[in-house]
Amino acid sequence: MESQIGWPDQGKQMEGIGGDRRRDRRYEIRLETRWKLIRRRRVLDSGVGHTVDLSSGGILFDPGRQLAAGLNVELAIAWPVLLRNIAPLQLIVSGRIVRCAANRAAVVMVQHEFRTLGVPGEQRTAMGATARAPSALLANGSGVADFGKYR
Repeated sequence: MESQIGWPDQGKQMEGIGGDRRRDRRYEIRLETRWKLIRRRRVLDSGVGHTVDLSSGGILFDPGRQLAAGLNVELAIAWPVLLRNIAPLQLIVSGRIVRCAANRAAVVMVQHEFRTLGVPGEQRTAMGATARAPSALLANGSGVADFGKYR
């Protein structure tokens, strides 16, 4: 009699197990990446590669060679959008390598932040002296400087 009784959603759960079980949507995008393997605040190794895909929780990247799972890594990813169409950005990610296979490494993100790389000299000259201060990039009440402020 027990064999006839089943859970109504049991079939649906079984179908989903074989598929992609990640919580976050992944976006296929190839971005230039510099990486550093870090242990106890020391850089063990470094190199360049590119992202394969990324999500809000992790990144799959090609480091250019085989890396070992379990190591801490810091990635500096060249972001494809300029801040206010002027300053280049980098996405800096700290995390742990959780899987490696065939020159690809999967990283679970622990911390991330965007950093500016600065404005090229010819653009600074064209914009005038006021753009030389970092605050000028964020001024005028729009964008990053007002993030979190109530109006």
